[in-house]
Formats: sequence, structure tokens, C-alpha cells
Amino acid sequence: MASASQSAAVRPVLRVSRILGRGGLVDRYFYFFLSLVVAGIVVAGFSHTVGHNLFHAAPPRPVLLWIHGAAFSGWVVFFILQSALVRVRKVSVHRTLGWFGAVLGAVMVTLGCVIAVVMGRFDALQLHRPDPAFLSIPFFDMASFGTLLGLAIVWRGKPEWHRRLLVLATCGLLGAAVARYDYVFNHNLFYVCVDAVMLLGVARDLLVDRRVHNVYLYAIPALVIWQNLAIYLWHGAPRWWLSSCKEILGI
Repeated sequence: MASASQSAAVRPVLRVSRILGRGGLVDRYFYFFLSLVVAGIVVAGFSHTVGHNLFHAAPPRPVLLWIHGAAFSGWVVFFILQSALVRVRKVSVHRTLGWFGAVLGAVMVTLGCVIAVVMGRFDALQLHRPDPAFLSIPFFDMASFGTLLGLAIVWRGKPEWHRRLLVLATCGLLGAAVARYDYVFNHNLFYVCVDAVMLLGVARDLLVDRRVHNVYLYAIPALVIWQNLAIYLWHGAPRWWLSSCKEILGI
């Protein structure tokens, strides 16, 4: 009887271990699952505006915006592919494709900054809706993405650091997608949504490793501080920042 009761007590523990423990479902599939979450957020967000803001826009948007959209969509596909390759243990292919990702990331940072200026001028001169101080948002997003991607490349030999840095870098791009919802944009909640997705990584660490990795401990608080600074520069628009943005936009 004692043996039977002990076996019954062990079974739930084993089931939980298969899900949450090292080598469990969460450990094995989390990063691939997160890549699909990222893709879902991007599709859901941009589906609200891509029709009238790009495909059927009047006046037509600059061609560079199409290239920008293609590059950033390519990154989402690349992120899913890389996560899948690790899941099926094609690590050598993952590493080879990683250099393509490094080049694509560099292109994205350049494109992101350039399109921010191009669309800032377009909004001011063509749509007559100037908001020069808003440059703080895309500039911050590109700076954080580039920095996190660069660190991920430097620490590519440390998988636990590498994958978390790429998660944070990719999540940082989601602000543009969630901001397509008027309520989120009007209440400045896009970074809150971005941080909520990042915190999924923290939850995974707590469930599987029983501790939070240093990447999250240091990077997420730093990102939150800079996010709030970016929002302050946008809405507060101190004179030095506003004049700098107008100079950059040429308006």
C-alpha cells in the first residue's frame, strides 16, 4: 500500500517535470513558440493599416517603405527559421544562416533610420501632419535592436546569452506592430506590450531554470528606462530635441 501511494504521488511530479523541467516541453519548444507569437503579433498589427497606408495609400507612399517592409518581414521569417533549425538540431545550418541574419540586421538598422526620416518628411510635407519629435521612437528602436543584435553576434558562442539577446532584439521591433491599434498608440502602451512579450522569456527562465538569466536582469530594466526617455522626447519635445529633429527632417 505504501509503495502504491508513493508511486501515485510521484506521477504528477513526473508529468510536471516533462512539461516544465529541463528537457521538458517548455524548454524544448519555447523559442520556436515565441517566434510564432512574434509573427502573429506582426501580422495582426499591420493587417489593420497595411491596406490604406501602403497597398492602396493615397497619396502613394515612397518606394523605400516597401523595401523597409520587406526587410522587416524577412527578419520575422528568419527568426522563425532559425528557431526551427535549433529545434530540429540543424545547428550547423543555423550558424551558417546566422551570418545572413547579421547582414540583414545591419540593413534593417540603416533602413529603419532612413525610413523614419523619409516618412517624417512625407507626413509633414505631403500629409500635413508634422510630428518631428516622434523621431525619438524609431531611432530608439533601431539603436536598441542594433545593440542587442551586435551583442548576440559577439556572444554567439554562448547559446544561453545569444538566444536571449536575439529574443529581446526581435521583441523590440514589435512596437510598430502593436501601435497599429489606435488605443495602444493613443495611450502610449506600445512599449508596455513589447515588454509583456519580453517577459515571456523571464517566465520561461523561472519555470525551467528556477532563476532569471543575467541577460534579462540587466537588459530589460535598461530598455524600460530608454523606452521612457524616448516617449519623453516625443511628447515632452524639449527645445533642443525638437530643433534637432526639424533640422534632420529639413522642415
